Amino acid sequence: MTKKQTIFSAIQPSGELHIGNYLGALKNFVELQDKYDCFFFIADYHSISGEYNPKEKSKQIFDLALDFLAIGLDPQKCTIAVQSQIPEHTELAWIFNTVTPLAELQRMTQFKDKSQNQDQNINMGLLDYPVLQAADILIYKAYGVPVGQDQIQHIELTRKIARFFNNKFGETFPEPKDLITKTPKIMSLIDPTKKMSKSHGKKSCIGINDEPEMIKKKMRKAVSTTEYNEDIYSFYASLLENFGTEKNKKYFLEQFKNKDIKFSELKDALAEDISNHFKDFREKRKELEKDPEKVKNILSEGAEKARVIAKKTMREVKEKVGVIMG
Repeated sequence: MTKKQTIFSAIQPSGELHIGNYLGALKNFVELQDKYDCFFFIADYHSISGEYNPKEKSKQIFDLALDFLAIGLDPQKCTIAVQSQIPEHTELAWIFNTVTPLAELQRMTQFKDKSQNQDQNINMGLLDYPVLQAADILIYKAYGVPVGQDQIQHIELTRKIARFFNNKFGETFPEPKDLITKTPKIMSLIDPTKKMSKSHGKKSCIGINDEPEMIKKKMRKAVSTTEYNEDIYSFYASLLENFGTEKNKKYFLEQFKNKDIKFSELKDALAEDISNHFKDFREKRKELEKDPEKVKNILSEGAEKARVIAKKTMREVKEKVGVIMG
């Protein structure tokens, strides 16, 4: 039997996931677990480089685990774990720090963006984030990483770090491919020129765990126009394409074509379609929430499985860098 190739991906636990997160990552994760040997992580160490409330972090980690499982990730098919439960990740990150030129980190566009968003807390973690990300990926010698366009620069740096290490200490790490996911852009409910993001406030997002009434309330307040507007039309067309029933797609896209759209009717129809799309997810999540021990055991077993591989990699790395005495 041919061994499946390994892929790695992670999401930060930093609050409720929205439908953009679902289309950009979770939906793809569910499909990938049948094709690859998948490691899907809750990147809690990455999440603490931003502004956050320590009292909320453990709940955010647990909530993201619920989302992973309720959306369809199967611990029998993939490894689900929390980053901080595998200390080898940060251990490898330190060794990678010794071979990564500072200039490579300073040119990362996401560091510049994040620094602007939290200019009162420009910490070392923001700068060093890509090195830990490289350790996350390379410790499992991943073949590839499913990413959107905004993460390509980080995967390029991961390949460089693998190369820096291999050139200095001998062939150890593969250079992972970026598995570009075709991610439809879901824009903000209140500003269709901006991507849907939690940073723009809850009113701008539809959460995957939102109840039907909340979805309807948010959709009714979503942007509309009395005149033709390309951004607004594209926003609704994308929601229809990804969540609408065939009947609603046909009906409303015909209205778009004739520039005779009835926004109140469209908003209610989309609210119902989006709500129905996540109905099974909400029900399964509520069931899992009643059994926290089951969820914690899945994470513990995932960490145990991941550590077997991580320890093996670190043994090899330590031997090559010379910190294990014979």
